[in-house]
Amino acid sequence: MTLHTGRHFLQIPGPTNVPDRVLRAIDQPTIDHRGPEFAELGREVLHGLKAVFKTSGPVIVYPASGTGAWEAAIVNTLSPGDKVLAFETGHFATLWREIAERFGLEVDFVSGNWREGVDPLTVEGKLREDTNHAIKAVMVVHNETSTGVASRIGEVRKAMDSAGHPALLMVDTISSLGSIDYRHEEWKVDVTVGGSQKGLMLPPGLSFNAIGEKALEASKTARSYRSFWDWQAMLGPNKDGFFPYTPATNLLYGLRESLDMLLDEEGLSNVFARHDRLAEATRRAVCAWDLEILCTKPEEYSSSLTAILMPDGHDADRLRKIILERFDMSLGAGLGKLKGRVFRVGHLGAFNDLMLAGTLSGVEMGLELAGVPHKKGGVQAAMDYLAQEAAEGGSKAA
Repeated sequence: MTLHTGRHFLQIPGPTNVPDRVLRAIDQPTIDHRGPEFAELGREVLHGLKAVFKTSGPVIVYPASGTGAWEAAIVNTLSPGDKVLAFETGHFATLWREIAERFGLEVDFVSGNWREGVDPLTVEGKLREDTNHAIKAVMVVHNETSTGVASRIGEVRKAMDSAGHPALLMVDTISSLGSIDYRHEEWKVDVTVGGSQKGLMLPPGLSFNAIGEKALEASKTARSYRSFWDWQAMLGPNKDGFFPYTPATNLLYGLRESLDMLLDEEGLSNVFARHDRLAEATRRAVCAWDLEILCTKPEEYSSSLTAILMPDGHDADRLRKIILERFDMSLGAGLGKLKGRVFRVGHLGAFNDLMLAGTLSGVEMGLELAGVPHKKGGVQAAMDYLAQEAAEGGSKAA
């Protein structure tokens, strides 16, 4: 085992690095979750989450991973035998489909190549064909963590409206929330699914459902069995800052701190601009290395992560192993059908220009050690871009 000094570089696309101040916020004495101090905390975080999702409607918090929020979205709005429309954009879209099928839903799963997002024209065509309105929901992953492809949710919503179809729109934002611009209310999303461990800069353990009025109405007649995930049980206590069962109190302390950082200090527009800048710098490095970005459409490039294809005959997992052992840096693995074919660089959450420069340096050195065919200069290309952006930002500020 190689002895490492300094910090470990956690550059998977989630869980992400947790800022020290968030860790300190979590490290407080646990309080009475039925008392007035907790009620204040509950009201603060539930209000702040509305700003992150860009909604005026309720946001429900579960002590669970994002998988729990997937399940909650399904069981609160749909009934066994209902038909839903979903899209094979990657590994996590496929997993969401599997959960839907376990609850007895009929899933029309549109096949995909894992390199493109949801095609709005396909959405419109499928819904126009469904003249009897058998499709009860459209399920879309906003940012597919396994591929680095971001679907265009605003355009999907326009396609649904153009088709005049009443289906619910459900969107997974687990790896985009707090990193990529997302507009629950403006895009008329009915249920948005989120998680704590990525753009919100928290450990795993909290998941979210942002809920629109149409989805709330559907929850009153949906026949899927539910207890722990029941929205109706949550909504009453939430009005006063409480929960119907024991919440993850200390994670909520951390959430309050991360919301302060995102909303009050940096501001969401600046957060999104930072992620856009770091993602572009990463892509410039990939191009300079003469490697291939998995996502094929620039308008669907993710600002949370970049998935990079390995040249034929070279194993991404071997590269990742060398980088971990030699430089103490973790990169994302290829998942599902992409296993061994791609490595993923996470550039989201509590992350800045110098951290990216270190990350890309580790990748470039790893490519050399692993004997992966590439050109040198990726790190320099990224740094040139970041320096130019910093100079232009400084001149604008002046």
